[in-house]
Amino acid sequence: MTPPPPPPRGRGRRQDEELEDVLRRRRRRRGAGKGRRKRRTTLLFVAVLVVVLAIIASSVGAVAKFRSDCSLEDLKPVQIGQNSFVYAANGSLLGAIPAERNRQPVALWRVSPWMRKATVAIEDHRFYEHGGVDYEGIARAAWKDLRAGQVVQGGSTITQQLVRNLYISKERTLSRKIKEACLAIKLSRARSKDWILGQYMNQVYYGNHAYGIEAASQTYFSKRARFLTLSQAALLAGLPQAPSVYDPLHRPATALARRDQVLRAMRDYGGITEAQYQTAVAQRDLRLRPGRLYTQIREPYFFSYVRDELIAEYGANTVRSGGLKVFTTINPRLQIAARKAIRDTLYLRNDPAAAVVSINPANGAIRAMTAVTPGKYGNQFNLVAQARRQPGSTFKTFVLTAAINEGMNPDTTYYTSAPFHYQPDPYTPAWDVQTYDHSYSGSISVHSATLASDNTVYAQLTLDVTPEKVAEMAHRLGVQSHLDVVPAMGLGADAISPLEEASAYATLAAGGVYSKPMAIRKVILANGREDTDAGWGQPKRSRVISDGVAYEVTKILEDNVLEGTGVGAYFGRPTAGKTGTTDNHADAWFSGYVPQLETTVWVGYPQGEIPMENVHGISVAGGTFPATIWKLFMEQALVNAPALSWQSPRDPVEWRPFTQGQYGSSLRPTTTYYYSPPPPPATTTGGNPAPPPPPPPAATGRTITTAPPAPPPPAEPPPPPAPPPPPPPPGPGN
Repeated sequence: MTPPPPPPRGRGRRQDEELEDVLRRRRRRRGAGKGRRKRRTTLLFVAVLVVVLAIIASSVGAVAKFRSDCSLEDLKPVQIGQNSFVYAANGSLLGAIPAERNRQPVALWRVSPWMRKATVAIEDHRFYEHGGVDYEGIARAAWKDLRAGQVVQGGSTITQQLVRNLYISKERTLSRKIKEACLAIKLSRARSKDWILGQYMNQVYYGNHAYGIEAASQTYFSKRARFLTLSQAALLAGLPQAPSVYDPLHRPATALARRDQVLRAMRDYGGITEAQYQTAVAQRDLRLRPGRLYTQIREPYFFSYVRDELIAEYGANTVRSGGLKVFTTINPRLQIAARKAIRDTLYLRNDPAAAVVSINPANGAIRAMTAVTPGKYGNQFNLVAQARRQPGSTFKTFVLTAAINEGMNPDTTYYTSAPFHYQPDPYTPAWDVQTYDHSYSGSISVHSATLASDNTVYAQLTLDVTPEKVAEMAHRLGVQSHLDVVPAMGLGADAISPLEEASAYATLAAGGVYSKPMAIRKVILANGREDTDAGWGQPKRSRVISDGVAYEVTKILEDNVLEGTGVGAYFGRPTAGKTGTTDNHADAWFSGYVPQLETTVWVGYPQGEIPMENVHGISVAGGTFPATIWKLFMEQALVNAPALSWQSPRDPVEWRPFTQGQYGSSLRPTTTYYYSPPPPPATTTGGNPAPPPPPPPAATGRTITTAPPAPPPPAEPPPPPAPPPPPPPPGPGN
């Protein structure tokens, strides 16, 4: 034995002792580490052995109590939400209502064969051979864990992972592992291998909020799972083990290495050939194409309206995660036509916004609902259904309908067109009404006053009919908003939405039959069954006025398009409509219809009542840009539709003396009303031509005469402010 070397010169005894202490401590630590590893390995071996024995015991029925506690019938799957999808009338996708977890289950036959092979190869290559628990795999994993001194490979099969995802908690206890194995065996006996594999691939988490293979395929490659290539399938199959670690969007290098590992497993276990492996591995670009299926919405305004309808029926949780398939009434071609009509008319960045809604009068189906705000995108506030603005003179149609419903003949009932002062008592503030341009016609028929949109006449007519009956008629026709019953309501002082106005005008187009606006044709539930209990797609119709009243109103509105303020909307077929403009040109409207389609156009600034007094060099009124947009849209919407005429009523109106009011008279008009259409809107830049002048008006047989030159009436008179409510009557003794 070689003697230890002599201590270095100059080293003292105390230093030698300190060195010896350091060496002894190091040897003790080294020995303690070996002891801990040995004990950990022993415990791991014992644990694995216990699990194996327990599984064997459960499989052969050695432990009766354990077998009785392990029952599939007593367990309920943990539900994972599914996205709901909304489709247009032609079946095209409008968008998704995202669940907290993106999920869209698909049948196994709709999954690429490469994806099935890749999943089995990397997760459980003996999947089609074992009975739910792979004893050989457990032994192999246990041996590798023993050699490494720690857990480096799991022994769970695809069936066990499905049981873990669907049925039981994720706590890491021995009893849970035993129960998991028992359930996997029973599930394997109860279900086919393809069913288990399909369920697993629809439940497993692939990262980035994607649960299930269809969501994963759309999230990473913007394609359906059935079209995944070999390389793409291998990438996705490698994600479930550690989605954040192998995230291809944020860690592409790690994801690429994991993909190659899956490809090697597929080659080693016979899923692909060597040539296929070499070709796939040579692709070093992941070729990701992050999808927007679960975030992109094609028709945001209509989409938000449909979502609100669904939530009202099913509740928010079911809509977000119930896996609904919602088929709507919207026509994509008409949506495109509406947006084009707006953009061809209001094409400058600082132009006001415009909204269009179109309804089928026969059943209330919403065929178009859109809005364009120049210079802004992605506005989720629904200008059509949620925004409420003053409708201006388009509300006069409801006054006219109420008056005719009372038996008033609009051709033989006359009012005086002159400044109107209203103060029923000294305690009520005065209400003074004037025409827009302060020109007056004297005695004039209600028919003529409608074409001139005379504020003073309609203020008197509202009082004679009574504001209460006007409000009742507006509600009967389709207005749902609360209306303040005041004299000025007949001039459009109450705010309503474009959808409400379109619904009311559609009632007139349908001959007096109201149809509740319908956006949803049918809903398919997550289980594949159509929901027939909610009444989707079933028109809700009721007659609210006679077809004779609707016919008389329609004929006057037809004259308005031919000879009145609505001439800018005429497009060569029987058309009825009314313009509307509010105070200071803050809102402008055109509502009109043909027998088979109603459309309402609103123009204004969404942020508030901002005057539109210099848009393309003119003040915006209902007969300008709204009428132009309406015309352009209807020309395209009805390009292949026949030109229909108004049907003669089965229940004609019986005219009665209109004597209930104090303002109407039977005097013949003292002046003749002449109408000259205003000049078309001017164009500035962008190469968009101004709308052509309207065609010459056709003969109508009415008492209105048309002769140029004559001073034109205003583009559209705004309503005056509503009078404040009267104070309480004086008390006794005052």
